[in-house]
Amino acid sequence: MSRRSATCLRCCLVVFAVVSALAVCGPALYWRFKKGVQLGDAKSSCPTCNCDCPPPLSLLKIAPGLANLSVSDCGSNDPDLKQEMEKQFVDLLTEELKLQEAVATEHTRHMNVTFAEAKRVAIQYQREAEKCNAATETCEEARERAEALLIKERKVTSLWERRARQVGWEGE
Repeated sequence: MSRRSATCLRCCLVVFAVVSALAVCGPALYWRFKKGVQLGDAKSSCPTCNCDCPPPLSLLKIAPGLANLSVSDCGSNDPDLKQEMEKQFVDLLTEELKLQEAVATEHTRHMNVTFAEAKRVAIQYQREAEKCNAATETCEEARERAEALLIKERKVTSLWERRARQVGWEGE
């Protein structure tokens, strides 16, 4: 990119940024300025308002049944809730501790099952790795034997080729 086109691109970006800022902030500034100018004129020429509005409706007039509700009679019709609310503080703490113990026991059981599964999978992978290592060693031994046989075969071929050349063979 040439220096001239880079300068042109920068100028375009600056113009775009200014236009974007004016588009975002312009309307708010315009209305603020307009209200500021009108407030000076509006104070002297605008009379006080006479509103004939009805009073706001109260909650009692909208839903009269809500006025009878209180926290004390909440759930008084539910026998299970009533029995739960009558328990002593110590009984509630004991029950909470039993629940926490049950959750901890379940968590421990789940953790043990997960650990046993991970151990089983690790042993399986270890066996597979041992099989792979054994197969690799077997292949490596076979490759070494084949390489030794190839070297031996090349020596024999070289020997026969020399003998053939001595007898008068010219080769390919």
